[in-house]
Amino acid sequence: MEYEISLLTIMGISIIGALSLNIIVGFCGQISLGHAAFLGVGAYTSAILTKLGLPFTVAVLAGMLLSGMLGVLVGLASLRVRHDFLAITTMGVAFLFLGIVRKQDVLGGEMGIAMIPDPGLGKVGYMALVLLLALALALFSVYLKRSWMGFTFDAVADDEDTANLVGINVSSYKLIAFAIGTTFAGLAGALYAHHVKFIDPESFGFVESITILSMVVIGGAGSVWGVTIAAAMLSIFPMWFQFIDQYKLLVYGGLLCAIMLFSPDGLSGIFTRTLMYVHERKGI
Repeated sequence: MEYEISLLTIMGISIIGALSLNIIVGFCGQISLGHAAFLGVGAYTSAILTKLGLPFTVAVLAGMLLSGMLGVLVGLASLRVRHDFLAITTMGVAFLFLGIVRKQDVLGGEMGIAMIPDPGLGKVGYMALVLLLALALALFSVYLKRSWMGFTFDAVADDEDTANLVGINVSSYKLIAFAIGTTFAGLAGALYAHHVKFIDPESFGFVESITILSMVVIGGAGSVWGVTIAAAMLSIFPMWFQFIDQYKLLVYGGLLCAIMLFSPDGLSGIFTRTLMYVHERKGI
């Protein structure tokens, strides 16, 4: 039973991480190859503060705030670069984060931080909290996508120059997307730290960033339910099938290639086309 509880907790954390990146990549059309660094900021902040005696809730909120602030700084950089150059910039942020963490003894260095305090909710209570937060973020994402801000994000993602011409402050909305997305990434990182109770630099490396991006692309960038399902699948499968975990990058790479070749809009596109086909067949 403990294994299933841990599995569901990891699944919920993965969904939060993927949905947070979906706001940046799927909603606003900005590429990010260093998203795990923002999870790392939330994780390290919350871990250190709780070890200093601060309450769990305060530490998590502080981790989200600090991660969001870093996201705004990265968002400022995104105002000057686009596409491939933005991808390189966000990748650089990830490597910079790892370099800082590895060299600072107060952050645990290469050894990481162990014995992170338990929130005191029990395994079932903590799982329920994580799943509830994942559901809340999914509902918030749906609301955001259908709001005027979501429509504005769509305009920026489709064509920044045209959006500027019609009076949209593209710079502001890029910053908002990065701020929202990275704040929730900090939440995912903090929840992860208090679940596993040990973090080190490798927990938030480049591979983890690509894993989160894979969840978004495979699910269908911009689709809330598609990304949610993909995050759940890709977080659970390696635990159910150990051989997948050993060849995780190979499997993810193969899935990404297949999605790009046969369904660039991900699982959500496959589902939509299937429904249309069924509807057309019924109409015959």
